[in-house]
Amino acid sequence: MKKLWVLAIFILSLFVIGGCGKGENDEQDTASDSNAQEETSETEQEEQAAEEEEEEPKEEETAPSGDSSFADLIAYMEEETEGIANVMYENTEPQEHELDGVTVSLDGYTLVELNDFHADFSIPFNDETDGGVIIAQYTVTNSLDKDVYYMPSFYLNFTGADKAYYHYQYLIPEEEQITEKLSPSNDYLLKAGESVTGYIAYPFGKTHLEAVLEVSTAIVEVPAAQEKKGEFGNPIGKDGQFTLSLNEAGEEKVAANSAFYEDKVTTDDMGEKIMLKEEDNIGKEEKIRDVTVTLDGYQFTEFIPNEIEAPRFEDFQNGIVLLTVKFLLDNQGEEDISLSSVSTKLTVNDGMQYMFDQAMLLNYSYDDVIKAGESGELLQIYTLDKEQYDKIWKDKSFLIEIGPFRNQDGEDISKGASAEFEL
Repeated sequence: MKKLWVLAIFILSLFVIGGCGKGENDEQDTASDSNAQEETSETEQEEQAAEEEEEEPKEEETAPSGDSSFADLIAYMEEETEGIANVMYENTEPQEHELDGVTVSLDGYTLVELNDFHADFSIPFNDETDGGVIIAQYTVTNSLDKDVYYMPSFYLNFTGADKAYYHYQYLIPEEEQITEKLSPSNDYLLKAGESVTGYIAYPFGKTHLEAVLEVSTAIVEVPAAQEKKGEFGNPIGKDGQFTLSLNEAGEEKVAANSAFYEDKVTTDDMGEKIMLKEEDNIGKEEKIRDVTVTLDGYQFTEFIPNEIEAPRFEDFQNGIVLLTVKFLLDNQGEEDISLSSVSTKLTVNDGMQYMFDQAMLLNYSYDDVIKAGESGELLQIYTLDKEQYDKIWKDKSFLIEIGPFRNQDGEDISKGASAEFEL
């Protein structure tokens, strides 16, 4: 009996030990399974995220090319005209013109081919239903502490054009047009500290589009600001211009022209200049009464006029050399100096021959002055016969006589005084 009791206790002990061991193993197995599930879940999530990243298109691949504002305007133009638009060229490098506290900038522009549009839009396109449009963005900023008035008369022209091109208001939304933001309805008012940005659309018929692309550049006039409402006799700053390249050839031309002084030959793209000789920062000074005149530099360039300008130079059968001279004037006199009234004389061949400046090849107008108490730049230009320059003149002295200076009424304000500079 005692043996049976001992045997029963032994068997019961085996059951208890076996049960405890199974519970611990079950818990370990459960924990192991849980960890495995968590690891599997994390791996699946990482793989899914990687797949989603591969499926998502990269931003740089889906971002639209060009300026988004231009894209919106082009889409509007297509819808309005029922035409088909194609961007031919775009330039987003800004250009600025300073108007004594008022800054005008060409922020960017795009040239769009526009074809097969509705005949209702044909008139500004030279009665054609194929052509192109230049859309340009401008900003006018008044940094002065007073209100000014600015008329955005940004007329566009190019060599050989038979008209000036201007804004056609039905191609872009009215609220985007700078001619609406600065218009007769608000007296062209630009308040102190105010900046206004807007667009202009220049239309070209197919024939004119081909012509401007052949030239490869266009010029936009930048008018001065005005101090008084409704009056144009009180300009703020000097008229200027922007040069628009319209293709790769235009870019090369603009880059080449940047090396030359901005006489009318350069700014109006009258032909090709080739540098022969130049000198900068000369610094020679002479006094003409209360005006200090500094010879700053000069450029001799061979000039080949384009076919449009060639008739103006038909007397030069042996080629043309242009001499453009840059002076700096410090006007401490009591009257303004009229830049369009300055006359100079160039003596060549050791004093044997002379010629006068060619004012028609400069950009000065009646309003261009150096005010009393201020300083400014003066360019003078002369046309030389290339054969004589090559054979005789280039190795001899060039003597320039400048003065007397005159006011806007053409009156001598230097009492006949002049100064001489030898190149």
